[in-house]
Amino acid sequence: MDAAIFQDQMNALTQQMTELTQKMAQLSADASAQMSDLAHQAPTIIHSGGNFFIDALTVLILAGFVGYYVIWNVTPALHAPLMGITNAISSVIIVGALIAAGPAVSSFSKMLGFAAIVLASINIFGGFVVTNRMLEMFTNKKKKAPVSEK
Repeated sequence: MDAAIFQDQMNALTQQMTELTQKMAQLSADASAQMSDLAHQAPTIIHSGGNFFIDALTVLILAGFVGYYVIWNVTPALHAPLMGITNAISSVIIVGALIAAGPAVSSFSKMLGFAAIVLASINIFGGFVVTNRMLEMFTNKKKKAPVSEK
């Protein structure tokens, strides 16, 4: 008798899982269609006569808020790996800045590339200093034996 009840419950659970899987597949297809529609509409939304400076400033401010909340919500144990990733991102910035500063013609992009190299270098150096300081917290420090006076 217990085996029959168990089999009925298993059949009911299997049916529910099948229905949920079908619903998830339908939701995934709907989300994909919505994203596709949005991707096709994006050029008309972006080029709808808006001011580029205002749009770029808005993105910068929103990115600042997102970065602030992401960094401050990281647990202390993850700060050292986060600094390592930040250093890697800064090294990619330096590569892009070298490309921008590379042309022989003096231009505004060359000056911005040089400024990006300087600022990213400071960021990388500071990141390594902070990372080393945090890693020192986890090393065992050997205590010196007290010198006995005679």
